[in-house]
Amino acid sequence: MRDRDRRSWLRGAPPPGWVRVLPAVLLVGVCVATLVSPDPLDIGFLLGAIPPLAVLSYGPAATAVLGVSVLVVLNVPAFRLNDPGSTDVLTVGFVAALSVIVSFVRSRRDAQLVTERAVAEAAQRAVVPPLPERVGGVRCAGLYRAAQRGTLVGGDFFDVREGPCGVRVVMGDVQGHGLSAVSTVASLLGAFREAVLDRPDPESVAARLDRRLAVDSAGVPNSELFATAVVLDFGVEGTAVRIVACGQPGPVLLRDGRAVELDVPVGIPLGMSLSGASPPTGVTVPLRPGDQLFLASDGVWEARDTTGVFYPLLDRITGFTGDLPDLVEGVWADLVRYAPALQDDVTMLVLAPGNPEPR
Repeated sequence: MRDRDRRSWLRGAPPPGWVRVLPAVLLVGVCVATLVSPDPLDIGFLLGAIPPLAVLSYGPAATAVLGVSVLVVLNVPAFRLNDPGSTDVLTVGFVAALSVIVSFVRSRRDAQLVTERAVAEAAQRAVVPPLPERVGGVRCAGLYRAAQRGTLVGGDFFDVREGPCGVRVVMGDVQGHGLSAVSTVASLLGAFREAVLDRPDPESVAARLDRRLAVDSAGVPNSELFATAVVLDFGVEGTAVRIVACGQPGPVLLRDGRAVELDVPVGIPLGMSLSGASPPTGVTVPLRPGDQLFLASDGVWEARDTTGVFYPLLDRITGFTGDLPDLVEGVWADLVRYAPALQDDVTMLVLAPGNPEPR
């Protein structure tokens, strides 16, 4: 399977091992070839490529060492590389000196980029921190892959929090993708985490999120800021879940080897503020031991293969075994095989209510 999460060499990852050893291998190869050949070889020009190759992997000190090594080899009579017409030592020396300067500049820029990347990742993880294995009486596992390369946060969001009234869960999708949606995601998650502490039911939590979006877009002319979301409330006992859907379908119930999409009335998206629209109403679903709830963003539901057929989540999800993390990773791997050209954020969350965590 193609690893969509790993940064490639050209996108900031360290160079592969073969790139690091290539300058030394080339230097040794030229030396060995000239020693074993009975006749002089006009291959000294290959040594001129060693300092520029070193720039890709090494700092100025190592690049300078390789450059000096090249000049030494060129002037050793046993190698017969500096005969007239073979190699211009001055040219190679100039290239080596220039390579040292370029290596110094590249090293400084790489160090600055590493620092900026670390700060950016820390800021993004502060918005969407890693999901714990258990929150109160609910075991959980999640997966989030942003559509924009190099980012950890996009237009999707989810969170699981425990409050005085039980465990609350939110999953949503804001207008837009990538970094332009991060500020809206941060605002909604902040409102959700505050509402968990003092709102009595998921309907009022959804109302708080709706008000947050309305306030954020009030000062923006012609703003069309909105978000879809589904809010879950497991309550203190954890024997039932109340679900409120705002422009987004409800979760899939995994029970006794079957997958059923719960019939949840879908209200208007958050932030729409349509006149005459009634607030979203929730439904309560009783839970049995062993039940699991699977939530997925439209990046999963609307993924298509090369022929345009939607990903059959309900048909495939029951084929994955293992614990909660194995389930989300299995769906993700299957989704990438089915629709390799994913263009949307992909978010999955699986919840397994059980006994409350002992305190």
